[in-house]
Amino acid sequence: MAVDRLLPTEESTDLLALVRDLCGHELAPFAAKAEETESFPRDAFRTLGKAGLLGLPYPEQYGGAEQPYEVYLQMLEEIASAWMSVGVGLSVHTMTSYGVASFGTDDQKARLLPEMVGGELLGAYALSEPQAGSDITAMTTKAVRDGDDYVLTGTKAWISHGSQADFYTTFARTSDDPKHGISAFHVPAPIDGLSFGAPERKMGMTGSTTTLVNYDGVRVPAANLIGAEGDGMRIALSALDSGRLGIAACAVGLAQAALDVATAYAKEREQFGRAIADFQGIQFLLADMAATVESGRATYLHAARRRDLGRTLTREAAIAKLVCTDGAMKVATDAVQVLGGYGYTREFPAERYMREAKVTQIFEGTNQIQRLVISRDLLRSAS
Repeated sequence: MAVDRLLPTEESTDLLALVRDLCGHELAPFAAKAEETESFPRDAFRTLGKAGLLGLPYPEQYGGAEQPYEVYLQMLEEIASAWMSVGVGLSVHTMTSYGVASFGTDDQKARLLPEMVGGELLGAYALSEPQAGSDITAMTTKAVRDGDDYVLTGTKAWISHGSQADFYTTFARTSDDPKHGISAFHVPAPIDGLSFGAPERKMGMTGSTTTLVNYDGVRVPAANLIGAEGDGMRIALSALDSGRLGIAACAVGLAQAALDVATAYAKEREQFGRAIADFQGIQFLLADMAATVESGRATYLHAARRRDLGRTLTREAAIAKLVCTDGAMKVATDAVQVLGGYGYTREFPAERYMREAKVTQIFEGTNQIQRLVISRDLLRSAS
């Protein structure tokens, strides 16, 4: 079902029409097969790139579309509702470009950003490590200055687009300072010393490749340092605020897709001589699902509008990520229930939506971490 969106401009309304047409013809028809065969959707990302959708929130002078975040996120939701792996991939790519776009020098923006957001390249965000997920201070990957270069050594884990990306926004330790010892680097690929583990065998989003990324003496120019030495944690946390909004929008798109499947099935499936949609038990279940979807959408749009106004959004981004992803898990589970036995089969997409929803509660910081972020910010503000 097409969502009746309240977009701010005629340009954004036209953009929505483009995205919906692209989703209907280029994404949705291929999603189930690609997920079943665990095929990375590189062609889908090329299609998004050609349509100018890989740089939606970034400045036009560098090849972006300069759209407000509230518009970008609604386009992202549409894409995720058609194919979750592609929606999340677009969110990851946008977050990967954030460091240079927001903290890079004018030279870096002119040199790197046009290719990063112009449509041909795909990025990966290399922050997590085997023993350092949400605990960034436990990071062990090192970057050592050697003349005009930095030499990176270490291993990153759970990296979306690992082995497939054209560049990696990489965080590494440049000193032992617990808060100011981490720096950010733009690492192009392929490059000597960069290698990858075997793709993780995941419950869902099997079309999105996730691997270890190994840095064995990877040498990058000092000019690829993003911000100053020691700015890495500030860059990472700021990027995660925006990245969590991307995951929130994707989760709402997934929930909307699950609601659409359940609603259509309820209207067609007959029991006791009438459609199951005529039974109050099903009607109430669908109503609760719809309320969850709409509440999630309102929550991420509120945070996005704060971002567009230049307001702080750490708490709001964490709330959006928490509410939208918990909601997606509930709606996807309820969709399986509405379909009954068929919901448990691969004949319908409901079971895939349920598997895909689970990871949204985990990546970009687990929802337990979101609760920690929210409570800390709340208590800090009250003091």
